[in-house]
Amino acid sequence: MDDDDDDEGPPGLPPGTPFYMTPKGAAALQDELRRLWDEERPKVTEIVSWAAAQGDRSENADYQYGKRRLREIDRRVRFLRRRLDRVQVVDPAAQTRRDRVYFGATVTWARADDTEASATIVGVDEADPAKGRISWVSPIGRALLGKQPGDTIRLRTPAGLEEIELVAIRYLDDDGDRS
Repeated sequence: MDDDDDDEGPPGLPPGTPFYMTPKGAAALQDELRRLWDEERPKVTEIVSWAAAQGDRSENADYQYGKRRLREIDRRVRFLRRRLDRVQVVDPAAQTRRDRVYFGATVTWARADDTEASATIVGVDEADPAKGRISWVSPIGRALLGKQPGDTIRLRTPAGLEEIELVAIRYLDDDGDRS
């Protein structure tokens, strides 16, 4: 999805579905917005102004690159502002029902070959499977939501149908400490 597209909701869900995010994820987006608007954009604007004063803009690489970078920054700023306007922050540490998988849970499951895997269920903008952070709208995220330890889940994967068993649920604060 292009950053300039309208945010109708997370992929595969109806329009108006909230953008859930952990406090750490929301803070990261706010920090990115602040950095782009208060630091990077003024620097690029200064370069573009200097380059424009040099004369022929059609062959001025500093001007051309600067204008392109300003458009990229402005597009990302619009995206971040729209996203932050609609974000619903959910603090995993505040979860009172800890017997089932909800947003922010760190879950461990066992595969048929007895290997185990763990991941934390986070918002779409925070997902990073390589770091064990899966989106709540991903196939495995959706399959795990609402389940409890001992449940067997049938999961459709690119390799075919796989059965996994939910082994454990933990709710951690943003620093990774048990709460």
